[in-house]
Amino acid sequence: MIQDDVTFVINTFKSEKIISSCLNSIPINFKKIVIENSSNQYFKTWIESTFTNTKCFLMNENSGYGKGNNYGIKKSDTNYVFIINPDTEVDKEQLEIFFNLLKDKDFAICAPIVKEKDNIYDNGIKANQATIEVSSVPGMALLLNKKKFQNNFFDESFFLYLEEIDLCRRVKANNDKILQVNAFVNHLGGLSHGSFNIEMEKSRNWHWMWSKFYFHKKYNNKFFTYVYFSNLFFFILIKFLLSKLFKKKKNYIYKSRLQGLTAAICGKKSYYRPNL
Repeated sequence: MIQDDVTFVINTFKSEKIISSCLNSIPINFKKIVIENSSNQYFKTWIESTFTNTKCFLMNENSGYGKGNNYGIKKSDTNYVFIINPDTEVDKEQLEIFFNLLKDKDFAICAPIVKEKDNIYDNGIKANQATIEVSSVPGMALLLNKKKFQNNFFDESFFLYLEEIDLCRRVKANNDKILQVNAFVNHLGGLSHGSFNIEMEKSRNWHWMWSKFYFHKKYNNKFFTYVYFSNLFFFILIKFLLSKLFKKKKNYIYKSRLQGLTAAICGKKSYYRPNL
């Protein structure tokens, strides 16, 4: 049974306001690994003393989604890992349905339906379908079959965004299967740190543009990638100048996007970190 061979891996960064709901929603019989992207020893002590069957590892720096998850995967001793965001909650009955629907299924990645307040990520699966094969799934909740990856999981060049799309693309290139499963989890969306924060918004916009350029450059013709993103750069620049002229409150969004895209075009690593 797959569920007897699963570790939940949760990658966090100052997520103490939201992590309790996530961990409390996971049945205590499952192993859980929390990867905290800081050196907060108090957080580690609190996690391991409060939650059953849970280990916490400190990265001592903000290493991002891919590197943090890779660390957690390699610390696990099960054949399957369930990557889940700290602002995601599982329903115990739905979790049981999820694993039952995977009996005898061959896959590299599979994912439940993700329900948010205004969105449902279901890849078009119908009510009478147990699973469907798809080309990609979102990264809030992913079950990985470790044996399919030969220890090559997330591309750590990405700090934030598109890591799971990159992973799915490599899985499909290797002729392995990605499944959408007809069971759901709940995702609060954008609340991994507990509440809205301007510094986190700057980081998200910076990394969205950096990751988008890196992803396109990785898989597409480099000349056309530079042409496309050069045009996009000037489009964002115009928006930035207009927002500055008319004193729009969210001027910082366009500034962050410009900075992230500039860094990517210039070949710089994904270096920006939120000042928290």
